Amino acid sequence: MSAEWGAPRTKTVTWYDPSIGAAQGLRMAGLDYLSAIRDGVLPPAPISGLMDFGVTEVEAGRAVFTCRPDESAYNPIGVVHGGLVCTLLDSVCACAVHSTLPLGRGYTSIEIKVSYLKAVTSRSGLLTATGTVVKVGSRVAFSEGVVTDEAGTAVATATSTCLVFDVPQS
Repeated sequence: MSAEWGAPRTKTVTWYDPSIGAAQGLRMAGLDYLSAIRDGVLPPAPISGLMDFGVTEVEAGRAVFTCRPDESAYNPIGVVHGGLVCTLLDSVCACAVHSTLPLGRGYTSIEIKVSYLKAVTSRSGLLTATGTVVKVGSRVAFSEGVVTDEAGTAVATATSTCLVFDVPQS
């Protein structure tokens, strides 16, 4: 530690027991589950507390999250790490798929391809990520996403593939 580094900064992360929301989600259609998270009826995923993002809009085939990145997400070159933007895109693309699934169906990401268009910093302001379904089949679903900064400029885009499967009911 060097005095030249300046004063240390801290960030507090808060989350709730993830098993509570997950258990409720098994008894709901995807859109109902995501709406309950958006409306504060069910707790958000712990990752949303870590990365400071959350569900702001959801409808069948579409999910919108917002995120306000800060310096705690910076990489060594002084910009927000691409992993935060990728995680945001993975989340909205997958949740767009989840919003179309009936009770008893689940998903997991198979792959995501991200194109970074512009560096993100804490001065980028509120990021808005929108995921939209392209096609949901019986086993595989395709979606796409875009992240814009507070000025409305696209900073990244993605295409995503999810595996769709039956969820055992207990």
